[in-house]
Amino acid sequence: MFDLMGMMGKVKEAQAKIKEVQARMVHLTAEGESGAGLVKVKVNGERKVLKIDIDESLMTPGDREMLSDLIVAATNISMAAIEVKIKAEMKSATEGMMPNIPGMDLGGLFG
Repeated sequence: MFDLMGMMGKVKEAQAKIKEVQARMVHLTAEGESGAGLVKVKVNGERKVLKIDIDESLMTPGDREMLSDLIVAATNISMAAIEVKIKAEMKSATEGMMPNIPGMDLGGLFG
């Protein structure tokens, strides 16, 4: 028989764990680079850009469009990397708390 009260308790426990992890997200960081390291972008777990490093060799008027493309690419890479870290943190925090129901992904409810 399905234990609804037990399940609700697990959900509340998971929510508390999620809040703890979310509070730590500001300290979680990832960096992406493009142009063989000429542009680097650092983001945090709150999906905010913290820092952009641009090599001085790209600081010429003729490289403006390329520089823009490199910044976008590095930002997208760092955002993808932080998403992986966020999911890993969330999975670690809630592991074993929710039942494994095939086809039911509850990860999106918390992040």
